[in-house]
Amino acid sequence: MISVCFPLLRVGPLCLACVVGLSVVLSSSQAHSETCSLPSLYAGVAFPVELVEAGWACRLQPTISHYTTANKLGPVRTPLSESVYLHFLDRPLMTASLINRLGIAPYQSESRGPVRYWGNDGEGTQGIVELVYQDRTSRIYYLEGLHHSRLLPDIAGKAVVLLRMNQVTDSNGTAAMESTFVYYTRLDNRLLSGLLSLFRPLVGSTVTRKMVKGVDSVNRLSLAMQQQPDRILSEAAKPPVFTVDEMAFLQQTVEYWSHPIGTAPAKTVAP
Repeated sequence: MISVCFPLLRVGPLCLACVVGLSVVLSSSQAHSETCSLPSLYAGVAFPVELVEAGWACRLQPTISHYTTANKLGPVRTPLSESVYLHFLDRPLMTASLINRLGIAPYQSESRGPVRYWGNDGEGTQGIVELVYQDRTSRIYYLEGLHHSRLLPDIAGKAVVLLRMNQVTDSNGTAAMESTFVYYTRLDNRLLSGLLSLFRPLVGSTVTRKMVKGVDSVNRLSLAMQQQPDRILSEAAKPPVFTVDEMAFLQQTVEYWSHPIGTAPAKTVAP
């Protein structure tokens, strides 16, 4: 099992958080990429896998076709506008740092390339997350990582996380985002392969629990931004200080939320 929990990716919004698992019936419809093929439907949700680069299709296919566990989470709702949601989702370093500084969860994240990150959920799971594909409503991630447990040997594995997003309006007329996650994991450990039938329920429930925690962490962050704007800005200003653009985004967002509906400033948060 691998379960790297990014807050939006999340969430995420995102994990941003990220994790693994799935109990899904795959469509017979296939999207072909040279010698590798990927299903077009995942737990009944369509993803634009025909746009995934050929090299990536061949890296994703073994985990999706020969998964250890698989699951679907959602749709889950996050009380953020689309622009703010996407801003957090696409800036996992800032998002993880804020969640950590506010004491919501001990997430850590470091950049390892333009769309490649190392993450640690503070609960024994760490690894690399790579963004494979993105558009306005979809994200596809590939993960490789390791989970340390006191009861079992270290468990290494790979995961594919597919995220579908949709902007909705709640009963109060406030914009929110709904996210649906479909996620697969594949164990690397030969030692555990013979005991797969025994470990599959444990792995699946652990991964889903981490996924739910990631989504909850982002929801708590969005609530803190609305209820404790001064604390958000204060934490962001502590060393290591956020970038000028990140501080401007946070300042603009908390100012927007600090005004009652109908009196908010005309400016909007940049995506």
